[in-house]
Amino acid sequence: MQQLVYVVDDDQGMLDSTLWLLESVGLTGVPFTSGRAFLEACDPSANACVLLDVRMPGMGGLNVQEEMRARGIDLPVIFVSGHADVPIVVRAFKAGAVDFIEKPYNEQLLLDSVQQALERRAPLAKQDPRLAEVQARLDQLTPRERDVLLPLVRGYTNREVAEQLDISVKTVDLYRSRVMKRMQAESLPELVGMVIAAGLVDSLALRETARA
Repeated sequence: MQQLVYVVDDDQGMLDSTLWLLESVGLTGVPFTSGRAFLEACDPSANACVLLDVRMPGMGGLNVQEEMRARGIDLPVIFVSGHADVPIVVRAFKAGAVDFIEKPYNEQLLLDSVQQALERRAPLAKQDPRLAEVQARLDQLTPRERDVLLPLVRGYTNREVAEQLDISVKTVDLYRSRVMKRMQAESLPELVGMVIAAGLVDSLALRETARA
């Protein structure tokens, strides 16, 4: 699977120089001058990472990161910014950023960070194609759908899941239906098998599956 680096920066000069640097070491950079354009075009299942500028007109980098999480886009994010004050850095790392690099950046430092981020995605490229498809479906789930998925495949009933999440059983039914559809699972055992294969849960930690 081809390794990609999504580069999101409204500064065209910085964008061009970053793309050139990536290409000089054999990496493929995919440029975007706005966070919104990146969100609409990126592939959540790609063997990729994201170089994301913090301050951009319209949708800033931190907002892009939040929207990625809301959409279930679990690509490693490296922030690049000329304005790295402590609150911004803390917020970025708390939301899951893998690195925060200040402009003007050291080229080797940036490349090392990119390589480490891509290594986090590398196992996906070595998986059986069917498993890669399962992972791609998992990546499409929203945070709330994942909240329902995990206790569901561990054997908890719909009522128990509702109590854990403090929502109605009817709402759990709705999310359960969405999860089954997104995962293309015909039955609960099939869904459980997918999640175990993807490594999200340990088969030894599952409860005896109960009917919901």
